[in-house]
Amino acid sequence: MKWNFASKLLASILLAIAPWVVSLAADSAPTKSDPAWLTDARASIKSNSYEQALKQLQSANEVNSADWNNLMGYSLRKKQPPDLASSEKYYQAALKIDPSHRSALEYYGELLLMKKDLPGAEAMLARLDKACLFGCEEYSDLKASIAKYQGKK
Repeated sequence: MKWNFASKLLASILLAIAPWVVSLAADSAPTKSDPAWLTDARASIKSNSYEQALKQLQSANEVNSADWNNLMGYSLRKKQPPDLASSEKYYQAALKIDPSHRSALEYYGELLLMKKDLPGAEAMLARLDKACLFGCEEYSDLKASIAKYQGKK
């Protein structure tokens, strides 16, 4: 096979970005290096035990962690009754620490829809579009939530 300039350029680009793309996909999955509080809180959330997750997170008190703030916001938003005002503060704190935190962007967008703030949710979707270079589940989920919200109007 004869390689022309365009083929060589494309191959070089793909080889250069391949490790980066793989690392993007891996950042949302749990890893062996996750602290116990994060693993425990995720397990509680997965089983819809939001009050338990809140206790675990409060016990850890990792206020400088974007993941901690995001899970605090999520648990407060999902518990019954939800605490939207506190949830919003935690999402904002997570995004202050990590402005491209994909889960915080998605969940904050969903909270904004609960507050009937469609422009705010669309702004979170635009930020997710930039954070997810090649698309991601968080972008797709928030986009679907916005479409569902718009269908109800």
